[in-house]
Amino acid sequence: MTSRFMRAALVLGLLSAIGPFAIDMYLPALPAIGKSLNASVGIVQVSLMAFFVSVGIAQLIYGPVSDMFGRKPPIYVGLCIFALGSIGCALAPNIETLIAFRFLQGAGACAGMVIPRAIVRDMHTGNDAARLMSLLMLVFSVSPILAPLTGSLVIQFASWRGIFWVVTAAALLGIVLITTSLAETRLPSQRLNSTVAYALAGYGLLLRDRHFLGVVFVGSFGIASFFAYLANSSFVLINHYGLTPAHYSLAFSVNAVSFIGASQFTGRLGARYGLKKVVRTAVVGYAATMVLLTALTLSGIDRLDVLMVMLIIGYGFLGLVVPSSAVLALDAHGAIAGTASALMGTLQFGTGAAVVAVIGLFVNGTSAPMVVGIAACAVLSMIFARVTLRERSSMH
Repeated sequence: MTSRFMRAALVLGLLSAIGPFAIDMYLPALPAIGKSLNASVGIVQVSLMAFFVSVGIAQLIYGPVSDMFGRKPPIYVGLCIFALGSIGCALAPNIETLIAFRFLQGAGACAGMVIPRAIVRDMHTGNDAARLMSLLMLVFSVSPILAPLTGSLVIQFASWRGIFWVVTAAALLGIVLITTSLAETRLPSQRLNSTVAYALAGYGLLLRDRHFLGVVFVGSFGIASFFAYLANSSFVLINHYGLTPAHYSLAFSVNAVSFIGASQFTGRLGARYGLKKVVRTAVVGYAATMVLLTALTLSGIDRLDVLMVMLIIGYGFLGLVVPSSAVLALDAHGAIAGTASALMGTLQFGTGAAVVAVIGLFVNGTSAPMVVGIAACAVLSMIFARVTLRERSSMH
């Protein structure tokens, strides 16, 4: 059982990490891309938002398709599209072309991001699913921990364009993995009722399910707060605090270790206290930490060490929220797990893109807009958790 868990977590985690690798690896390069293509901070951030928006939209297609035709075929298609988009980014002569190919890249990347969650639901429910989801995230952590470091090294030896050749190779590795190491979990007998009409009916059902939407937005605003960090941290830490791309990568990795390390306790804590209680408690800790960081920042304490310590603590709490909320959202929708996972991903990335866009309006070269945006997301996540999970608990 343990070896089966670990093998599934390894394969699904690596597939899930390919798309985020394309995000995290090029974060240290954002200032360099702006200089190389003569683009402003805001326009360079649009290349990140284009990826988020594309991932969000395309998930609505991949989820139902994976219910209809099985989990593996759409992953093959997605990885091929991702590879084409990556090659286009590597050859982009201007920022507009880069943005267009980042959009195409995102359309392919989301297959490996949404379908593994459905595969987890195919295999397990409840605390077992939480355990597998947290193990998947442990493997998935190779992206936020190693990708920025890898990106900073590639920049030194091959410029920012080399980053996109590396992720093209990662897509090819993903194709090899699913061919040799991933069994189909959506059997033909389970696909009989999966049609376009059934998918649309599934989306209608999910959009009327207040509990599903409430729990999804708990995770969506949690992830959006991390997107706010993704989009702004390189400019804040490199341009404002004066870190080198390599030092920035190390700082980014520390936060990722906190997030992933805490996520490994979700299965154990869920078994002991229940996943709902874990989420309700963790979001309060996360919101309190981020609100305190905002108060310190706005009072004039603009220090890198304070920012890093508070983010490490906060993202530790967030590491308990994200996998647990995903399991709670999908738990009651096994028959349409692909569709439910897709809608969840779309709402997460759509929320993240909106938050990044709003924060972009207030960018002023300091850490304040980023910190305020993160805190606002944390508070909204807490509100959704307290209302949704309390309401559900009173009914059962």
